[in-house]
Amino acid sequence: MNDFEFYNPVRILFGKEQLEKLDELIPRNKKIMLLYGGGSIKRNGVYDGVKKYLAGRDIIEFSGIEPNPTYEKSMEAVELAKKEKVDFLLAAGGGSVIDATKFIAAAVPYKGGDPWDILEKEAEVEEALPLADILTLPATGTEMNMNSVVSRKSTNDKLAFKAPAVFPQFSVLLPEAAGSLPQRQVANGVVDAFVHVIEQYLTYPVNAPLQDRIAESILLTLIEEGPKVYADPADYDAMANLMWSATMALNGVIKAGVPEDWSVHGIGHELTVFHGIDHARTLAIVLPGMWHVLKEEKKEKLLQYGEKVWNITEGSDDERAEKAIEKTVEFFESLGIKTRFSDYNIPAETIDRVVKNFEKREWFETGDRKLVTLDVVRKVLEDRL
Repeated sequence: MNDFEFYNPVRILFGKEQLEKLDELIPRNKKIMLLYGGGSIKRNGVYDGVKKYLAGRDIIEFSGIEPNPTYEKSMEAVELAKKEKVDFLLAAGGGSVIDATKFIAAAVPYKGGDPWDILEKEAEVEEALPLADILTLPATGTEMNMNSVVSRKSTNDKLAFKAPAVFPQFSVLLPEAAGSLPQRQVANGVVDAFVHVIEQYLTYPVNAPLQDRIAESILLTLIEEGPKVYADPADYDAMANLMWSATMALNGVIKAGVPEDWSVHGIGHELTVFHGIDHARTLAIVLPGMWHVLKEEKKEKLLQYGEKVWNITEGSDDERAEKAIEKTVEFFESLGIKTRFSDYNIPAETIDRVVKNFEKREWFETGDRKLVTLDVVRKVLEDRL
């Protein structure tokens, strides 16, 4: 096992009767900005709950945060927060709203010039406005980590940052509010959480059996519960299991002491930028290609994954590895998520655009052991034509 440092200060409030605790969790002297997206919180009861339990508080609202949150929209919130002297941010919705809120929290007090530098130049985030969130869509795990991903339309970039200052003070997780989600978003959440686990698990062995077992248990739970929620998002017990699995997938527990490989996400972000494809669906496109191209390099963990998660024990190593890839693709497609360029009308020319974007950022090798070169990126995407 590798050396590691683990820290996670996020307080989790999970279940049906948690909104009523907002009043005691947010200091009364704070001026609050409530941030949300397209208005689903007004349909699922969360908005009314926030207004009820924070009655009498000084609250302003900022709505319209996109499914892939943009720098441009986020900066509108930054300017409003500065103007109104906001000193507490409360995000309500899914991972996109929370990611945007983290960036806004870092950008408001940022003194280094253009806040985009936080993403593009990895400028240090020394301070941030305090923030919390109310989660209504299980997927990203951002409710219990210090990560954020934001896109910039003007430059066709989708970049991430992380900073301890943007850990939420608390996160309210509401499976009941997620019960009204459309099937498409449920499917996205299952696949997003699944690939989050994979990016921390399917690298190479470092004798970390506990982390492996926890990762495998999350994958098995997603495989068991995901189809139930996809069939009936209002199935509270199944939704609760999905929501907690998505949180556990990216709160730092399973990455402690093990290598990570976020190259599938990095490549997937480009497909979102160029074609507006849902984040989870880009991951479903890229992951099989990554495994095909790096099958030998990842074979030991790929075989372990096949055995422990899919019970694949017969055949040669090559046959078992390929079967594990096939089972993963079958699982994604059983949730209505396709895995090839042709399923999304992505032209072959996109491959050159992605590679050029990586060249522009001098992103020449990444992944565990720096295996993912520009040539590998090209081969991965060619595999998905």
